[in-house]
Amino acid sequence: MKFTVTSRGDDLSNTLQQRIKRYLLDFGLVYDEETPEMVVTVGGDGTLLQAFHDYSERLEDTAFVGIHTGHLGFYADWVPDEVEKLVIHIAKTPYQIVEYPLLEVVIRHEGEGKSERHLALNECTVKSLEGSLVSNVQIKGDTFEVFRGDGLCISTPSGSTAYNKALGGAILHPSLASIQIAEMASINNRVYRTVGSPLVLPQHHTCLLKPLNNVDVQVTIDHYTLDHKRVKSIQCRVAEEKIRFARFRPFPFWKRVKDSFIGE
Repeated sequence: MKFTVTSRGDDLSNTLQQRIKRYLLDFGLVYDEETPEMVVTVGGDGTLLQAFHDYSERLEDTAFVGIHTGHLGFYADWVPDEVEKLVIHIAKTPYQIVEYPLLEVVIRHEGEGKSERHLALNECTVKSLEGSLVSNVQIKGDTFEVFRGDGLCISTPSGSTAYNKALGGAILHPSLASIQIAEMASINNRVYRTVGSPLVLPQHHTCLLKPLNNVDVQVTIDHYTLDHKRVKSIQCRVAEEKIRFARFRPFPFWKRVKDSFIGE
């Protein structure tokens, strides 16, 4: 099996990265940064997010597994003391593949035929670079509302515990193929009105945002920020692709939620 190991870049993560690489090579696995079948990330959720984007063109052929060297992560389920155990599992044990849904974002510009397509593991946020965002929000081709406010966050189920939660969105189990739309400081008065609640859309529903006040728009895909001029529309839906995680033991989602936000 071909593998690669990525690191957050701190001393502990770098040391573990080299140790894992050496152990797996000793077991006869092949180190391949270009076309790995397994990507081991050492660091935290940000490290795994980066690896996801680095290998987003190989999602059907690549599985991810994470070791967290900081706080408990939602994607990284192993700790440094378990490195030897994980290496033996990777080298010797058949693993289960667990797939999580992704968000597809398609950005179109005025006067241009081509579009930009992105995948997000956590979320996409849309904000104005100047003043409030005013945007027509269409669901399944019909206008749902005209949003006025700081912006909108469209998240995946696995990303629902991140920025979406801070905005008052619901936490969704990753087995639900869906996306969630949460508002950022919407303007609601006698003149302007939005639904004011997060929306959860199923797999076959598409959300289309059409900015109306001719402002430059800032679109963030996970940790990547993109500034756009003359945006015609931003289309969001559940992607056909999924991220694949290698599971060698149970990793209950609700236990992760409890450990991260409630504790013992």
